[in-house]
Amino acid sequence: MDYEGIIIQESLTNFDILKELEIVHTEIEKVTRANETPWLEQWTMHTVVIKKDKMDEYAQKLSQLIDSKHCNNWYCDFKNEELHYVVFRNKVFKLDKHSKQDYINMKEYAIKLGLPEHQLPNPM
Repeated sequence: MDYEGIIIQESLTNFDILKELEIVHTEIEKVTRANETPWLEQWTMHTVVIKKDKMDEYAQKLSQLIDSKHCNNWYCDFKNEELHYVVFRNKVFKLDKHSKQDYINMKEYAIKLGLPEHQLPNPM
């Protein structure tokens, strides 16, 4: 079971990793005030697929590449039928999709970074 998720290109300090990943869809969205990223004009959102046996490796790589210069609350997440990876700068949560406590722990961390709860992934 491979993992699928979205990476906002502008959230990364280096885009080279995108060349290593299977991008299945790209969408460009103009930044609005609601996005709270006034230093950007657009978000380039890549839907990617990562092989199950490579997910831990790429989660760690991405956690080192997430930009923290402008804000500390970028993240990306990837899921399959069983697990949900939520990747922040220097922190990776590997969540059991059926564990409410796993999501509570991740949300507590993210809220400390300044992310509003409504923007965070939920167990589904």
